[in-house]
Amino acid sequence: MLTANVSSLFLAVPTGVFVGVLIGAIVVIGATGFLFGLFWYKKTTEKRLGEVNQRIKVMLDEAESESKALKKEAILEAKEQDLKLRNEFERETKEKKLELQRAEQRLLQKEDNLDKKEDSLQKRSDSLEQQQKNLARQEGEIKKMQEKVNHQHDLMVQELEKVAQLTREEAKKLLTENILDETRHDVAVQVRNIEQQAKDEAEMNAKKIVSLAIQRCASDHASEITVSVVPLPNDDMKARIIGREGRNIRALENATGIELIIDDTPEVVILSGFDPVRREVARIALEKLIGDGRIHPARIEETVEKVKKELEQQIKENGEAAMFEVGIFGLHPELIKLLGRLKYRTSYGQNVYKHSVEVAQLAGMMAAELGLDINLAKRAGLLHDIGKAVDHEQEGTHIQIGADIAKKYKENNNVVNAIMAHHGDVEPKTVEAVLVQAADAISGARPGARRETSTNYVKRLEQLEQIASSFKGVDKSYAIQAGREVRVIVKPEQIDDAQTLFLAKDIAKKIEQELEYPGQIKVNVIREFRGVEYAK
Repeated sequence: MLTANVSSLFLAVPTGVFVGVLIGAIVVIGATGFLFGLFWYKKTTEKRLGEVNQRIKVMLDEAESESKALKKEAILEAKEQDLKLRNEFERETKEKKLELQRAEQRLLQKEDNLDKKEDSLQKRSDSLEQQQKNLARQEGEIKKMQEKVNHQHDLMVQELEKVAQLTREEAKKLLTENILDETRHDVAVQVRNIEQQAKDEAEMNAKKIVSLAIQRCASDHASEITVSVVPLPNDDMKARIIGREGRNIRALENATGIELIIDDTPEVVILSGFDPVRREVARIALEKLIGDGRIHPARIEETVEKVKKELEQQIKENGEAAMFEVGIFGLHPELIKLLGRLKYRTSYGQNVYKHSVEVAQLAGMMAAELGLDINLAKRAGLLHDIGKAVDHEQEGTHIQIGADIAKKYKENNNVVNAIMAHHGDVEPKTVEAVLVQAADAISGARPGARRETSTNYVKRLEQLEQIASSFKGVDKSYAIQAGREVRVIVKPEQIDDAQTLFLAKDIAKKIEQELEYPGQIKVNVIREFRGVEYAK
């Protein structure tokens, strides 16, 4: 009943009034809670502040007591440090005082020494002044004496000029000329005697060494020459070699690079080409084709290729054989091949392969007799003509080509110098290089070693006589003994006995510079004075 009444009462109150009352009640409750919270926070804060102040006071007391203790410790340390510094200062001061006292003593001692030296120098100065005075006095006396002597000399010279009827300059010139003539004559005589003695001794030793080397080197007198002629079994073989419309001979020439000359010469084919190896390939291939009987382009190419391989192997074996025969090891493989190629190369009819082996053996023997480097002499002798293996393919002399090849394959500089000097193009730097020159001349100049055309022989003799006749005072010159000697007859009124020696030297030097020749040439200068009169 009551609930119903209340409900009815609320329902009877307007909605806006109810909301306002509710909001007011909430505001009153909120304000009361805020004031209560504020009061409680103030009490709590005051309590905490009291505790903090108490802690700060305690900490300040502790800090004050600690600072007092630290202050006392710092004062004590400062006092200790001050005491220590004072002690060090006093010690250093004492040491410096002692050092200054010692320095002062040294200075006093130096001053005493300087005083003594000054006194000594003063005494020396006084002595020198006295000596200078004496020298000046003596110079004056000498000057007076010299003037007196010069005056007497002038008088004597005047008297001599009157007696000799010559001036001083003329007499001096005449005396100088006489002295020079006498000196030149004496020097020429002494030079001739000394040189003759040296030549006799050197010639004796050289003959001994060279003769021993030649005796120990046994080589054939007639050397092989490259074969460039292929014999045929019959003349019918020429037609088979030429082939139909010349296809066989063209195939052979194209494959080998060698020209085949087939002419009216019976049963012979001539091979023509500058490359001796190619010519050898063509010769062997042609002989195989002739022996086999099957001659056509395909067979020709097959045979030529087979022969090339065989010949390359043969060339390598030839090079190794030369190396083993001489006793030289460690050559570059390409140098060994080039040595093998020399077997198919000739020079003046002499086989260059055998010539190189012979030069190496001769040079090694002479080096052994002289106590020199045998290995170097043999190596340089074996390689001295290596340029001739490819001189038909490259421009330049075989000397320059050989030196370039030796440098390329890292040969010793002394070996390179021996190669370049073996014809006298450059000065030899070692005795072994001179031995290679001598061995080359021996090998090329021995009987039967080389052939020389009559044209070149006559031309060399003419040049030899022209060189000898080009000197002043030469009347006639004759090349004799197959160009091994030139006899020079001089005009006796222009050349005296002493000057003949110098003339022979000059002629020999010019021959060495301008003429190429095997071995050596003797220059024999003859001065002869004949008195001729006719009885009437």
